[in-house]
Amino acid sequence: MDFGLTELQQMIKENAREFAEKEIRPFASKIDEEASFPTEIVKKLSDLGFMGMMVPEELGGAGMDCVSYAIAVEEISRVCASTGVIMSVNNSLVCQPILDWGSPEQQKKFLPDLAKGKKLGGFSLTEPEAGSDAGNIQTIAVLQGDDYVINGTKIFVTNGGNANVVLLFASIDKALKAKGLTAFLVERGMPGFKTGKKENKMGIRGSDTSELIFEDCKVPKANLVGQPGQGFKIAMKALDGGRIGIAAQAVGIAQAAMEAAVKYSKERKQFGRPIAEFQAIQWMLANMAVEIDAARFLTWRAAFTKDKGLNFTKEAAMAKLFASETAVKTAINAVQVHGGYGYMKEYDVERHFRDAKITEIYEGTSEVQRMVIAASLLRA
Repeated sequence: MDFGLTELQQMIKENAREFAEKEIRPFASKIDEEASFPTEIVKKLSDLGFMGMMVPEELGGAGMDCVSYAIAVEEISRVCASTGVIMSVNNSLVCQPILDWGSPEQQKKFLPDLAKGKKLGGFSLTEPEAGSDAGNIQTIAVLQGDDYVINGTKIFVTNGGNANVVLLFASIDKALKAKGLTAFLVERGMPGFKTGKKENKMGIRGSDTSELIFEDCKVPKANLVGQPGQGFKIAMKALDGGRIGIAAQAVGIAQAAMEAAVKYSKERKQFGRPIAEFQAIQWMLANMAVEIDAARFLTWRAAFTKDKGLNFTKEAAMAKLFASETAVKTAINAVQVHGGYGYMKEYDVERHFRDAKITEIYEGTSEVQRMVIAASLLRA
């Protein structure tokens, strides 16, 4: 078993880190403070091929594997978790489902622009009454001639206010619950499609999280993804891939928090010596390092399993569960190492602490991940 990176994967890691340090770090705190969407940074990410990493080259993408994608998301998130999730959603929750379920015509129409950064994608599943229970979606799509007319409200849509293309899930028959869910590609500018409230969040503040409103929105039948009633299956498979991206994001946040704690512990002196010399601090740092490596390898295993074309549902859930909880724990302890200074916004660990929490919630809460893992074990 080889735990090393290939030459190409190592190059991607170095390129992503260099880009993050030079192009993102100078603006990361400002992005967070102003809750500003990093438009120019996203364009530069697209130029590097990071917005369509697993899209084949013939469709405008980079043609990379999922392990390379996870490595890149980690490196970007290590500097700015907001940028990391923008990248993750476009890759995992929009481009990948179009690759997996879209018609050849849909792939040719949407993927080149999404991969090259000419358009940005959003994923719209959650509603006020349908979070973990996706089968309770109330947004309805009614076929009228050559169009589906969609009515409903979606919430917590990452990239929502900036997305040009949204993978939307609506019911064609609410009585069918999950079996009635159907996926659509809704394009910005279609009549009846508008952006509602932008959320004011605790963390990942540069990531635009918005409400989307559909009022008699006409979507051509040609924009239906897969078959009517396949939406739940499409959404769940998309979220499997998305969880690899969020696991990688969580690893990046945790790595950043640990690096900040190590650096500060060497500089901060108490009782006449650096606090790094105290066993209590050393043990905290040691635990961080062990748990981050475990989270990283779980993430890489999930990505590797996906690359092999095998079922990776359990592996993705395990990676996301452990990595997200590691990110939160590491960020808390990094703040503790900093003492009172860790509570101040001038130190990055304060931002990492706020950014970490969402990784335990979106794209399936930690409780949902445990349900997924248990279900897989009990089916065996």
